[in-house]
Amino acid sequence: MKPVPHATSLRRAPVQRRSAERLTRILDACADLLDEVGYDALSTRAVAQRASVPIGSVYRFFGNKRQMADALAQRNLERYSERVTQRLRDAGEDGGWRTAMDAVLDEYLDMKRTAPGFSLVDFGNQIPVGARQAEPNHRVADRLTELLSGHLGREPDEDLRRVFLIAVETADTLVHLAFRVAPEGDQRIIDEAREMLRAYLARVLD
Repeated sequence: MKPVPHATSLRRAPVQRRSAERLTRILDACADLLDEVGYDALSTRAVAQRASVPIGSVYRFFGNKRQMADALAQRNLERYSERVTQRLRDAGEDGGWRTAMDAVLDEYLDMKRTAPGFSLVDFGNQIPVGARQAEPNHRVADRLTELLSGHLGREPDEDLRRVFLIAVETADTLVHLAFRVAPEGDQRIIDEAREMLRAYLARVLD
């Protein structure tokens, strides 16, 4: 089992394997319950029951449900990064930034459709429900700059980070629109978003 990445919202980072596995069960339970009951009805006690751990184990890691949701968002970002990295590794040098952009967008869409709890917390910008804070998109842009600069043969400087931040903000807005229009994401809006991103990135990356 892969260890859960350290999240800033953790009261205490797991050290032993057993502790890491317990934290994984807690976050898995949190994600499932978010889909089932929503954030407002989520409770640390319900998470403990679903994860089959004592309530004290939840409070060992988290002071409240917001910290738990933040840690789930951080785990989502780590898993997303791993998926994008694997896609780029499989693609090799083929496709340049266009292949990279497809990997970034496709993996986000797939997690949006399949990852438990993702529709509410994704990378941290929707809790409380409806909140649209800037910080998570900055974190995503930073991570993409780190992941993609080598693949693109570009320096991971502020210019590249700004490009990715604009792309992330654009994709975030349009993908949320697509999923408001249709439960699985309106494909026509997604196609328009992809074309818009390609046009912008072609201007700055070609």
